[in-house]
Amino acid sequence: MKRRICIFIFLMLSASAARASSCGAQIDKVQARVDARLDAVAGTDPGARESRAALLHHEPTPASIAAAERGLKGQHGVERALAALKRARKAEARGDRQGCEAALVEARAAIAPK
Repeated sequence: MKRRICIFIFLMLSASAARASSCGAQIDKVQARVDARLDAVAGTDPGARESRAALLHHEPTPASIAAAERGLKGQHGVERALAALKRARKAEARGDRQGCEAALVEARAAIAPK
């Protein structure tokens, strides 16, 4: 009985170590960098005219915010990084560590200063 408990504990610790070394933590770090880059791009853009909906005091929707962000200068790199992060998450879900890491390299390159 003690042997079974020891084996069970060993397996649980092994699974935790495998998860800790997964690509998930790196995905979160790159996502934070992409978010910071998007904020920087948004902060330097002169902006657009207020829309009619804004003048009527309507709350922005996620779709209207996304549409406004698409018009930002320098947005192209952020879009590529977000697409690469999406691929990294899919690769991680499949257990494809190499695919995840390759997608993260692409995401980092897309937001790297030029």
